[in-house]
Amino acid sequence: MTSSVFDSERLLFTPATPNHDAIPVIFAFPNEYTVGITSLGYQVVWATLAMRDDLQVSRLFTDIREQLPRHPELLGFSMSWELDYVNIFNLLESLEIPIRANSRNQNHPLIFGGGPVLTANPEPYADFFDVILLGDGENLLGDFIDTYKKVRKADRETQLKTLAQVPGIYIPSLYVVEYISPDGEIKSINPISAEIPPIIQKQTYRGNTLSASTVVTEKAAWENIFMVEVVRSCPEMCRFCLASYLTLPFRTASLENSLIPGIERGLKVTNRLGLLGASVTQHPEFTELLDYISQPKYEDVRLSVASVRTNTVTVKLAETLVKRDTRSLTIAVESGSEKVRKIVNKKLDNDEIIEAAINAKAGGLSSLKLYGMVGIPGEEAEDIDATVKMMQSVKKAAPGLRLTLGCSTFVPKSHTPFQWFGVNKQAEKRLQLLQKQIKPQGIEFRPESYNWSIIQALLSRGDRRLGQLLELTRDFGDSLGSYKRAFKQLKGQIPDLDFYVHSNWLTEKILPWNHLHGPLPQSTLIKHLAEANNWELNHK
Repeated sequence: MTSSVFDSERLLFTPATPNHDAIPVIFAFPNEYTVGITSLGYQVVWATLAMRDDLQVSRLFTDIREQLPRHPELLGFSMSWELDYVNIFNLLESLEIPIRANSRNQNHPLIFGGGPVLTANPEPYADFFDVILLGDGENLLGDFIDTYKKVRKADRETQLKTLAQVPGIYIPSLYVVEYISPDGEIKSINPISAEIPPIIQKQTYRGNTLSASTVVTEKAAWENIFMVEVVRSCPEMCRFCLASYLTLPFRTASLENSLIPGIERGLKVTNRLGLLGASVTQHPEFTELLDYISQPKYEDVRLSVASVRTNTVTVKLAETLVKRDTRSLTIAVESGSEKVRKIVNKKLDNDEIIEAAINAKAGGLSSLKLYGMVGIPGEEAEDIDATVKMMQSVKKAAPGLRLTLGCSTFVPKSHTPFQWFGVNKQAEKRLQLLQKQIKPQGIEFRPESYNWSIIQALLSRGDRRLGQLLELTRDFGDSLGSYKRAFKQLKGQIPDLDFYVHSNWLTEKILPWNHLHGPLPQSTLIKHLAEANNWELNHK
């Protein structure tokens, strides 16, 4: 079974032949193959490692694996979903490697991790990793391997202390977190000695050649898709948005040197093309890109586009998508309330949303998905009514267009101005209210689970003390009930669920990621938070 899965891969790079002294590496994705191989981040890191002749790389998924080395020196995990920590524990155990870093010795590989979850806030997982890579892999990955080679034969302590000197490499065991009390706030976070840097800066790649698929396969969750990263980050800076704040500055792939050659390469092996990015239509040459894909030679190409900015939905965009076999488009509107959009800095008004629906329909699209959110700080009951009214007016303006409203609960994310807010306890009621009012209109409503939002908030604002909680919940199963059970069992040893999830934090508080710096200084985030609060106060 395994070989047939790997046999159906079409590689868009040439793996190196490892030299006789190559470092044995396992690069794992803590989920099934179809999920992992669809992650562009995983594909790109794997190819980057596999193109080095000083490494011998084997891939590992929860369901299949390549031939693994008997004595791996490095074992890496790409983590893009919070709850995959359970699979990380399971995979480590299957390889007979202790789950906790402090139980490993010279005979165990160094366990490293990267990806969106660990870059945002690695602290809940800090006890399980020897090495965490913060930020973009483009330069960081090479720096990590090159530095490891220098200390390959040294003892583990020397290896870790040397790696800690590399910008963007975080060695959790070399930092001590002190608490005011076992279940109280953080008192301080300090390196264990003077030679360890007190601050780790997330690494940002500044080039204009962005990522593209390195492998195409029918076994991927998106069958045979070739993905191209059109933009990285997002210039909008909605105040809750990790995808914008954590990955600043906004970067666009060069049309001539990156996008067109990339697409040409990919379309030689498949006719499915995915354009990725938080806001792809904001690429300055997006119209030219559409013209390029609209050429007759690509008429059998099926195109998928990630979320687009509402006011860039033109009839031409819709027509191009329809010609390329896409029937649906996704736009994030956050709320139907002008006030709430102002609070989160969403530069959009209802007329633009209606216009987008009219254009989508005129261009021949059959459905439009809108993404909203409840529980945004400052939101009140009447703002929910405003969302219902907005959906009604969109339906009226574009009759026959299938409308879906996807809706999540606001979750505070590290490195954003809203990291200090807790989850609103009214959010679950508000989701139910929307469901009740929107369904009868013939609009599909897809709420994201409120319980999942609670777990997400816990992991996004958690500190190291959650390590023991995660080990317990894994034994109980990972439902919200098992988290509550684990909190009960650890009462007095760690803060309660409310402390992490629902409480609003003071800006003076020491955050779990105080020593891990994102693109913007805390003072800027506090300024953006004040702008949101002032807007709300002045418009009460």
